[in-house]
Amino acid sequence: MKKNFNKARAVLKPHVKKDDMVVVLSGDDADKKGRVLQVHKKRGMVVVEGVNTISKHTRPSKKSGKGGIVKKEGPIALSSVALFCSKCNAVTRAQIVAHTNDEVARVCRTCREPIGRK
Repeated sequence: MKKNFNKARAVLKPHVKKDDMVVVLSGDDADKKGRVLQVHKKRGMVVVEGVNTISKHTRPSKKSGKGGIVKKEGPIALSSVALFCSKCNAVTRAQIVAHTNDEVARVCRTCREPIGRK
């Protein structure tokens, strides 16, 4: 059975990528910071480390061993997270800058520090 998702939330190019530091803007976990673990473009959702923790009840099996309650992160909407610059310690938007050899990098708009993977 396929999971249904809201096609209106789908995004072609999300503003955050895997391993980016983000701040949650709204909801129960507002003002929490975390690293992006997954980005679901079709669903318009993102999974952030330590945010929106859900409890899943599992049965004992050979694969998972002992059953019990497993805590894991649930997805939240892309629109409720913002990119976080660790150098200027503030929420920011990424600016795309072209370098030599047709390389493109994302930088913080305030401090011009590169954002993302190093």
